[in-house]
This record gives sequence, C-alpha cells and structure tokens, in this order.
Amino acid sequence: MGAIRPLAAVALTIGLFAATGCTASAPAEPTATASDELSGELTIFAAASLSQAFDELAADFERLHPDLDVRPISYDGSSVLATQLIEGAQADVFASADEKNLAKVADAGLADAGEPFATNVLQIAVAPGNPKGIETLEDLARPGLTVVVCAAEVPCGSAARTLLDTAGVALTPASEEQNVTAVLSKVRSGEADAGLVYATDVRAAGDAVTGVDIEGADAATNVYPIVELAGAQNPDAAQAFVAFVQSDAGRKVLERLGFGAP
Repeated sequence: MGAIRPLAAVALTIGLFAATGCTASAPAEPTATASDELSGELTIFAAASLSQAFDELAADFERLHPDLDVRPISYDGSSVLATQLIEGAQADVFASADEKNLAKVADAGLADAGEPFATNVLQIAVAPGNPKGIETLEDLARPGLTVVVCAAEVPCGSAARTLLDTAGVALTPASEEQNVTAVLSKVRSGEADAGLVYATDVRAAGDAVTGVDIEGADAATNVYPIVELAGAQNPDAAQAFVAFVQSDAGRKVLERLGFGAP
C-alpha cells in the first residue's frame, strides 16, 4: 500500500536539504526539480460535501506539480462512490464523508483504513431569511412543510437519522437524496422548505440559503477519511495528494471552508 512506499518528491526534498545544509527551521521552498517529480494523471473520488474544498486543493496541488494533471474529481454520496469502486471503477484516491463507507472499500481489499483529515456537522438549510420560522428539528415535523434529507446509506442521511432519533422527531421526508448536493439544491430552488445538510454546504451556498444550528449536532459528527487506493494507476501522485490534504496548507483550506479538525 502507499502508506509504506516513500514519496520520491519527499525524498528528493530531504536530499536537497542535506546537500545544502538547511536547518529544520528554514522554510521549505519548492524547487523546479521537485515539482517536476510527479507527472501523469490523478483520479480522485470524493464525497459531494468536499467539492469546494477539493476543487481548491486540487488546483493548488497542480500548481505545485505542473507536470501532473488532476482529472475532474468525481463527487457523489460516499456510499455511491464506494459501490462504484467495489464494482470496478478506477481511481487513485478516495475521500469519504464517513469511515463506514471507506471500511466497505477496505473490506473489499481495495484500500487500507485510511487517515481522518476533517470533521463536519449538520445544519438545517432553509430559504434565505428563514421565512417558515424553522428553529429546531421538531419544527421539521410541522404539517405543511416540505423537508428533504439524504438517504440512510449516505453519511449525511445516517447523521440526520441519528439526530432525529435522539430528538424523538418522527419525520416523513418528501424525498431522500443520494448526496448532500441534491438536498441543498432542492432547498435553493424552493422545491423544499428545509433540508438537513452539512454546515460547510450552507457556508458554501452563501446568501442562497440560511443555516439553522441544531442543538446537539456534535452527537452526529462525521469523520472524513482519505486513502490511496490499492489499484492506483499513479501511486506516487496519490500518496502525495493524500499527504497534501493532511498538510498545514490543506488544513488551512479545510478550516477556512468550515471543516473541523479530525
């Protein structure tokens, strides 16, 4: 697996430090040689809630490695992506919105357990200004409201059911979507009065929706793991991207977009 294979780019950087006598406290400046070390294409599967963060991280990663092409990232519900991988879809990296769906991929012999890199909690997404006056999970069960959630097998759906069950709320949603993007889209378009989505999705939507905090949301915190896949076609780039997401630079991007530390 990638976890035990040394990174060529990292090894080269260490060699350059030793040769020039740089101290550990000196800032590491990328060199043209190190940047050129990674090439080819990199294929990433990632949870839909990571779309804004990973688009930015992929662009930053390509700037560091100009000979590498990160293909358009495949975003969807983690359960959907896990099924695709198990059925033979090819990718180099998988980032899931929960550990359960990554475990399915690992159990199929396609990856190890991965490493957590972020956390997320749910909010209630409503129309701008909250015209329906939705303040709690209990309000979602009011007659006449159209509420959408993620399907139970999707991480955001599993978290939603945990919070609803804990609050004792019996909710009959208008629809159950395969990813959080679809839930948010229905609220933004006015097809739904409310939806249970991640706090990061509410933030990314800007003025298009309003987010309502959920009391006790931490009880259903989602932990996001990332892993280099066993069948990676570009294992060096895969390992390097996983490390980049977990680096200080990656952490800053994730924090700015509202993700918590693992």
